[in-house]
Amino acid sequence: MLMTVQEQNTEERRLPLGNLSCAGCVRRAEAALSAIAGVHEPSVNLATHEARVLLTPSVDMDNLRREMQRAGYPLRTGQIELSLEGMSCASCVARVETALQVQPGVLRATVNLATGRAQIEHIEGQGDASALIAAATSAGYPATLLDDGHAPEDPQTRHNAEAKGLRGALLLAAGLTLPVFILEMGGHVVPAFHHWLHHQIGMQTLWIIQFVLTTAVLAGPGRRFYTTGLPALMRGAPDMNSLVAIGTLAAWAYSVIATFAPTFLPETARAVYFEAAAVIVTLILLGRWLEARAKGRTGAAIARLVGMQPRVARVIRGDETVEIAIDELRAGDVVQLRPGERIPADGVLISEEAVIDESMITGEPIPETKHEGAKVIGGTVNGAGAFRMEVTHTGAQTMLSQIIRMVESAQGAKLPVQALVDRVTMVFVPIVIGIAILTVFVWLFFGPDLTFALVAGVSVLIIACPCAMGLATPTSVMVGTGRAAELGVLFRKGTALQVLDKVQIVAFDKTGTLTEGRPILTNLETAGAWDADEALRLAAAMEQTSEHPIARAILAAAEEKALKLPEVAGFKSLTGLGVRGMIEDRTVLLGAARLMVQENVDIAPLSGRAQDLAGQGRSPLYLAVDGQLVALLAVADKAKQGAREMIAALKSQGLRVAMISGDAQDAANAIGKELGIDDIVAEVMPKGKVDALQSLRAHGGKLAFVGDGINDAPALAEADVGIAIGTGTDVAVETADVVLISGAPEAVLTALGVSRQTMKNIRQNLFWAFAYNTALIPVAAGVLYPAFGLMLSPMLAAGAMAFSSVCVLSNALRLRYMAPHHLRGTSA
Repeated sequence: MLMTVQEQNTEERRLPLGNLSCAGCVRRAEAALSAIAGVHEPSVNLATHEARVLLTPSVDMDNLRREMQRAGYPLRTGQIELSLEGMSCASCVARVETALQVQPGVLRATVNLATGRAQIEHIEGQGDASALIAAATSAGYPATLLDDGHAPEDPQTRHNAEAKGLRGALLLAAGLTLPVFILEMGGHVVPAFHHWLHHQIGMQTLWIIQFVLTTAVLAGPGRRFYTTGLPALMRGAPDMNSLVAIGTLAAWAYSVIATFAPTFLPETARAVYFEAAAVIVTLILLGRWLEARAKGRTGAAIARLVGMQPRVARVIRGDETVEIAIDELRAGDVVQLRPGERIPADGVLISEEAVIDESMITGEPIPETKHEGAKVIGGTVNGAGAFRMEVTHTGAQTMLSQIIRMVESAQGAKLPVQALVDRVTMVFVPIVIGIAILTVFVWLFFGPDLTFALVAGVSVLIIACPCAMGLATPTSVMVGTGRAAELGVLFRKGTALQVLDKVQIVAFDKTGTLTEGRPILTNLETAGAWDADEALRLAAAMEQTSEHPIARAILAAAEEKALKLPEVAGFKSLTGLGVRGMIEDRTVLLGAARLMVQENVDIAPLSGRAQDLAGQGRSPLYLAVDGQLVALLAVADKAKQGAREMIAALKSQGLRVAMISGDAQDAANAIGKELGIDDIVAEVMPKGKVDALQSLRAHGGKLAFVGDGINDAPALAEADVGIAIGTGTDVAVETADVVLISGAPEAVLTALGVSRQTMKNIRQNLFWAFAYNTALIPVAAGVLYPAFGLMLSPMLAAGAMAFSSVCVLSNALRLRYMAPHHLRGTSA
């Protein structure tokens, strides 16, 4: 029970980790995190080099850092330095350190009273300088940021720096390796050159030259494999670096003995393999460099989103327009936008009209015309004219920032399919080392000589690095979810990618999802001697506090007639039925037929007409005063453009399509018939939507539900995949697994298409990764040698290993080019 309570009081955090090189590292890093008190549900992603964890407030972050350092997967950290004012004694130091230490992502805060500065060590990417400044200032010590060059790098910058560093190491390794390769292998290709070298220089001298150059390769560019791989081996947790280190050191050590102490070896086994060690390091560095470049491209979607945030804003201060940094922008500021400029933050249009390109949010290429009072989104682009806007949300509260967080969260998710990979790779490297040792012993007894056995063992070690296995799933998820965001589809939960691929039923809410959600009042028919305007006045008064689309339709009709609405006392909303209140000392009811039946109101005079209107796809409502029927109102909501085509496309893919609505059966049937939907569940109260979904699932398999309203939140949570229309309520969006920003019906097809293409890509990657290792480890061990005389040299093994990872990454990068029209035509 104690653990359950702790888990409820947790916060999700991202921890960037170092030294993650293969899928085996993923499981070992997760095991190390799990062993730390207060850390729950760790999930490590090889592609992003991050761990997602749930932390309890009691976790000592400094201890967490030490434990991960000890495990061999240190937290990547950054430094921020602040200049502080107003400190006068040691207690001031303690107060500032306490205020800084509790900020998210801070590992350690050290304040120096003499210099008036604070040194803050934080988790890379999580040190918010503005929050730290605000914390120190709130504690009574105004702070300013000192630019000391330790600002944290974003992931894209880090990938670029990694690729640049690897490129330098690769060029150095290649420059040192080429002479070794020519001296050793050139003679085998051109015998005359071999004889000339031996005559001019001598074999011993040639070997010494190779020793010097190869040692330089291993100790310089190749040093990274030994500083990481050997400690991991000593801890009993070998990784891919361990395999490279063992293989190359074995070849190097054997060659050193042959060069400087040949009497320890049989005469037939006196040969050197310096070129193998040097070429292996060079080829693996080549693979790492190509990997780093490809990984940088997998995060291109996030980089593009971040790049859409402008750096400055032009704010109106009195009679002047002042340019300020985006961090200084505050809610309530009035911003002046020129043609072609990006909107700096979310806000409201205060000019009469503006044409705004929102394609980066919605995926729709046609600019939208906005009018005064309309919402504008930060990062979108102003069209031809200038306009003014009032800022409502800045920084982390803007829609663009929320989208970035959603995409980052989805990209870091671990799909269920990854579980198999994790189980295999946890034992993979130790098994490979065992196979390599066994290979050496077998060929010692049955092979030509010691050299042959050594070469076979080294080949097994080099070819079996499980990089491709570890990258197969996360790289596809990163690229797929990033591309989906560019197309207006946000996967809030990365696991939805896999589940959506298996969905067999798609159920839709009606209002606001399949229809425009902006109904109009089409009919108002009174009973007895009641006046139509008086009936409309009472109905509109009852709906004036509601945000429901039907309420807005009735209010709009009253506004057109300039009716003065009375006050409502004792107002009560009756979920799924209607509303009740007191107007001018009279009890007024407005709602569905079932409300009237419940309140014993006789609706017989207008029930026949209500059925006729419902059959035409209109939603009938009854108005009653003091228990007497007053009027029948009907509203109609037209289907969204493209909804019928979207449903036809879903059905053509073999999916079952259903619609769940709170409307009367006849009204729901009319919309369903217009759209081509066969399964229609009508007259459903909000709570009943969950029951309806459970019934549909019981007869058809995994189910996705598409909705947009507050009353859809339980159904979105109940569905195997909840898909929210992004133009809907915040509650619906927060409950959903997938968010369709544009609200266009065809975005459902895009979401399904992204899921299917990404999962197909993952299956291709996993097949390649597993097939590669399954097929080539036996070849490297020499199973083909007795029958065909074929052996895989360590150099070819290194090339094949590097090629496998690059293939997986290149295949994942193809997802960047998914086109909307192709996705919408994807077959099941």
